[in-house]
Amino acid sequence: MLDVEDVAPAGSSEEHLDIDEAADERSLIDDVEVLIEDGKTYLEAELNYQKSRALFAGDRAKGVAIYGLAALIFAWMALIGLTIGLIFALTPPLGAWGATAVVVVAWLLVAGFAARAAAVRWRALVGSFGGDEAA
Repeated sequence: MLDVEDVAPAGSSEEHLDIDEAADERSLIDDVEVLIEDGKTYLEAELNYQKSRALFAGDRAKGVAIYGLAALIFAWMALIGLTIGLIFALTPPLGAWGATAVVVVAWLLVAGFAARAAAVRWRALVGSFGGDEAA
């Protein structure tokens, strides 16, 4: 039968002694210096990673901005075409001035609804940051 003292731990006892000797030779100051160096290395790697992410996002944002601007220009041109087309279509029954007035009033109503929705959302945004005194 084996005694408890005869059973070796899971790892080799020589490896365990090597680790203990290395730990005995190091000081707390050495460990802190190694920790600081590891922290610097991690910080440099993280900064490089975030820098490359920002460069990538900036490069992609240029394409988004260009195509977004093109979409806005073409949508604006379509609205101008719609406005002119509505005036031409309404001119026979209402006359030139009547058709122009109807189209302008319709666009002003749309603009008013959009402005009101923006104002409501602005008040909600300001209220969420500053409380009720800003509203």
